[in-house]
Amino acid sequence: MVTGLVKKRAELAFDIERTHERLRELVNALEHIDGTLRIVAPDMELEAIRPKAFRPPDDWAKRGQMSRLVLSILRTSKEPLTTREIAAQMLLERAMDAEDQRMLRVMTKRVGVALREQRDKGRATSVDGPGQYQLWIVS
Repeated sequence: MVTGLVKKRAELAFDIERTHERLRELVNALEHIDGTLRIVAPDMELEAIRPKAFRPPDDWAKRGQMSRLVLSILRTSKEPLTTREIAAQMLLERAMDAEDQRMLRVMTKRVGVALREQRDKGRATSVDGPGQYQLWIVS
């Protein structure tokens, strides 16, 4: 057991070093781009440039990742969840902007498709919730 933990610790330490090195590379690249922009567009406010938001690929649900994550969220939940609640949790777990309403709507639609597919396969069940909402649980 100790040998396995030592090996795992060494792997994680290596991953952290590699991640720090990659971060340094990205920061240097960003500084070079900022320097170039200051030369060619001195009046531009660089701080006003917002980072590009991550957008999941259109085929994300087709590769099975969406369904696996949706079922995982349902399994860990202590109570049935709406499609929107699952989508919000997914955004949090993927470190995406949970305040982005457009992204939340897109993810809610994708989660709904994945849930209906899982319901057809007998892996998830929907029950009537408040109003017109469907609550989802793992079968």
